[in-house]
Amino acid sequence: MQTSGANTEPALDATLRGVPFVEPVPAAQFSQKRLDPRRGDLSLPALTLDEAALRANRDLFFRYLADHGAQVAPHAKTPMSPEIVAELRDAGAWGASVANLQQAAVLMQAGETRLLLANQIGGAAAGRRLGALLAAHPQVELCAFADSPEAVASLAIAAKTAGRTGLPVLVEIGDGRAGARDDVAVTNVIAAIRAAGPHMRLAGVATYEGAVAGPDPVATEAAIARLMTRTAAAFAAVRAAEPEASLILSAGGSAYFDLVVAALSPIVAADGKTTLLLRSGAIFFADHGVYARAFAALDARGGLAIGGATLKAAEAFRPALRLWAEVLSRPETGLAIAGFGMRDVSFDQGLPVLLSVHRDGTEIAGAAQGITVEKLNDQHGFLRLPPESGLKVGDVLCLGISHPCTCLDRWRLIFGLGEDGTVSRVLRTHFG
Repeated sequence: MQTSGANTEPALDATLRGVPFVEPVPAAQFSQKRLDPRRGDLSLPALTLDEAALRANRDLFFRYLADHGAQVAPHAKTPMSPEIVAELRDAGAWGASVANLQQAAVLMQAGETRLLLANQIGGAAAGRRLGALLAAHPQVELCAFADSPEAVASLAIAAKTAGRTGLPVLVEIGDGRAGARDDVAVTNVIAAIRAAGPHMRLAGVATYEGAVAGPDPVATEAAIARLMTRTAAAFAAVRAAEPEASLILSAGGSAYFDLVVAALSPIVAADGKTTLLLRSGAIFFADHGVYARAFAALDARGGLAIGGATLKAAEAFRPALRLWAEVLSRPETGLAIAGFGMRDVSFDQGLPVLLSVHRDGTEIAGAAQGITVEKLNDQHGFLRLPPESGLKVGDVLCLGISHPCTCLDRWRLIFGLGEDGTVSRVLRTHFG
């Protein structure tokens, strides 16, 4: 990757996966070249983003939020793309969620001014690092989580280092990962925040329901209900400590947000001075695996209620990411080796699925039928084929992925596709 002449925009070359050009080309010029992954115009493998699907998912979810009196701070850990974060914010998002200090730094440098640091930060050294970030970006409003007096102490160091007063802190309630586990822990966190004096303020309560989910849907719903009950009790304690303050009540990933809204929106409505803030991130991308299953489960719970109508989430949300790869070898009957592997695609919650096969830029009708991805090596995908398959070396494969978060973080570039299926822009990711 080089800088192109007087243009300060870094140019892209073949050192970056997906880029087909040996000589550096500015990212802004990619749309002019009308690169089409179906023709193999990109250097394969490559990850693409269906821009229309991303917008449709955004608009659908924002409609749902407006109908239920909620807002969203989309979790930036999914794409780590400042451009996508800015577009979601411009469309009405409250701000953005981040999981650690590196992610916070990326968005601060990109100009985002409202962040939810949705995690514990660690000890005194992390507090000093956060403080240095806040000092360098005084315009940024950052809300942090704390689940112990020790966490509060680290945030107090951050506030003092930055010279800030009133740093907003949410009491995190949890099970399965971080978060206060009982009423005593909640009381101790509240006391620690209030004892920190002018450096911070008690700003609400946060939790994450996905940490208590499991394979049994009945047990999962019961576990989430228990967590929501504990969250409501913690919120009551915070409200008692801060009777006049505007507060935040935050939860909600991309799989069980309907249960969160059903449990917490009545509390927020009755309170009148609190924002129900979801942190969904992967929902804007959807997928052909774990979230396709999650949306089917949501439909089994009653579907997506918007404006008096009920939609099928599994049909309404559109998978936006595609992996493109090439057949490298047909070494034996019933087997094809493709040029993608664990370094290119997520596999923690399901292997990719073959959606279509293209030859010379044209989709071969029915060619994907019966073909499954059997296993992955680092950079090889093993495809099991039916005996009658005519798959050939050089055929271009379009695959759907499972779990956007752990697919996107494998890529430094995402190629946005316009309505005609050609590259309309190149998005950089910043996973560190």
